[in-house]
Parts: sequence; structure tokens; C-alpha cells
Amino acid sequence: MTDYPAAPAGYQVKFESVTDTGADLLVRSLLDRQQFHDPLGDAERAGISSAQWPLFGLLWPSGRVLAEAMLTFELEGRRILEMGCGLGLASLVVHRRGGDITASDCHPLAAAFLLENLTLNHLPPMKYETGHWSRSNPRLGLFDLIIGSDLLYDREQPEALSQFIDRHSASAVEVLIADPDRGNQSRFRRKMGVLGYSHSEERISSLPGEGGPYRGRLHNYRRSAFVG
Repeated sequence: MTDYPAAPAGYQVKFESVTDTGADLLVRSLLDRQQFHDPLGDAERAGISSAQWPLFGLLWPSGRVLAEAMLTFELEGRRILEMGCGLGLASLVVHRRGGDITASDCHPLAAAFLLENLTLNHLPPMKYETGHWSRSNPRLGLFDLIIGSDLLYDREQPEALSQFIDRHSASAVEVLIADPDRGNQSRFRRKMGVLGYSHSEERISSLPGEGGPYRGRLHNYRRSAFVG
């Protein structure tokens, strides 16, 4: 019998085996979308509603799509950022491949869940930084590859996300976003275009392995190095 680590106080969790990432990953996630326990007011200080609070702690279909893409994506020599990482499934895949990955999220519990999932999978420490899209993040720096999944679910996010990406992009950068055909992706694409990023996309119709149907796209944004 496996002894799993205890859940954080006030929460129920489950342990999921993700078998479509090249080798199995064991991921601790929240039991469901009803998990909310915030006696110290962390949610209010972070500006996260009680309905949105549990979303970081679930495995989402687009996260699986992004993780599968990271199995073969070119990583060598690149400094990589996963924004809005949640449970950080794609970051775990990159980290296991030896990539220079920094996971980031604004949720106060994300770092603790990521640390536990590293331990569960016998992986060494990974870089993590708090990442607020609408605030300054001086500890993050610049990246050559920026990845994320299902990030455009609010109307305000195309503006905040595009600006965040631009602040943390190296002069030559590639951005990969898995999106389940959210209505805000067109606005985001226009804002990225204004900032000088070219765009291409790949339609995805099924989840990795035998995960069932998926309706969405992998968006690729690129900006070449500035010529002085």
C-alpha cells in the first residue's frame, strides 16, 4: 500500500496517474471544484474569487495537450517559462527532460502543490516564481520560450497576458499556448500582432493517448531578434 502525503489543511485531494507524458507522472490535485479554504484571507489579497480559487489545482484537458507538445519540443539552450502553471504538468515534463524551466502562477498554493508533485515523481527541485500578469515581476527576467494552457477565459486577459508575455520575452522568443477555442483568443492574437509577434496554429481534435475528443488549438507566436 502506498502512503501518500497528507492533504493541505481544509482540502480534499486525489492522486492521478498521467500516462500520456512519455513516462507515467503521479499528480496530486484537488478533489473537485468545491475545494475552498481560506481562513487567512489569501484569496482576497491575491484577488482570486472563491469560484476561481480551486481552478489552479485541477488537471485540465489543455494542460495535457501542452504537456504532450513538450515531449518533443526543442528545449536545448532555451530559458523557458510556464505562465499560469497551476499544477505544472507541462513544467514537470520539461523538467524531466532536463529543460531550463521556471514555473509561475499567482495562486498562493501553486508552489506547494508543485513541490509535492516533484517529490511524488522523484524529481529534483524546480525553479518557481510568483507571476502576476497585471503586476511587475522583477524576479522573473526574460525567456526564450514561454508556454501556457487555457489562459484566456476572462475578457481582461488578452490585454494583461500579452503585456506580461512582452515584458518577459527575450528579443527572439517563441510562445506556445494550448487553448480550447476560448472566445478571447482572437482579441489576444490581435494584441500580440500589434506587439510584433507572428502567429501560426495547429488544430487539435483529440487528447493525448486515449483521453477522448478535444476541440482546440496550439497557438504559436514568434518574434525575431531585433536588428539595431
